[in-house]
Amino acid sequence: MTATLIWILVAFVAIGLYLSWTAGRLDRLHARIDASRAGLDAQLLRRASVAQELATSGVLDPAASIVLYEAAHAARQAEEEQREVAESELSQALRAVFADAQQVEAVRAAPGGEEAARELTEAVRRVPMARRFHNDSVRAARALRRHRKVRWFRLAGHAPFPLAFEMDDEPPAALADRPT
Repeated sequence: MTATLIWILVAFVAIGLYLSWTAGRLDRLHARIDASRAGLDAQLLRRASVAQELATSGVLDPAASIVLYEAAHAARQAEEEQREVAESELSQALRAVFADAQQVEAVRAAPGGEEAARELTEAVRRVPMARRFHNDSVRAARALRRHRKVRWFRLAGHAPFPLAFEMDDEPPAALADRPT
């Protein structure tokens, strides 16, 4: 009788340790999501700031400046619910303004344009990487949260269900093809 109780107690302790380990893993995934989202937000803000700065620098033609400025401003001011759409519109505006290499060369030829073009190229290259990293973290947390043990024992606590950040982040061809 005593040996049976000891084995039952050992089984409960083992199950408790396993559940605790799973809850800790889920917590680390949620922390990774928060960190990757902060990194994505920083890269999106950097891209919008560089685009807005370039739009107001006077090196672009007036129509391109207005299109780029309005898209960058909308991306910076967007509410959380509209952020993906605003960032996609900024990507589309960047592709429209820098559709050909001549526009990029005109920016590079202007005083201070080489630095501005380099910053914009780096910014548009980093956004897809940051978004991919964030979405990979979300995918891993979602996969763990789908397990029965996580749902039955409510190991996620009150953490909101993680959402991927879906946007059009394709860089302009004229900027993507150029080495920095």
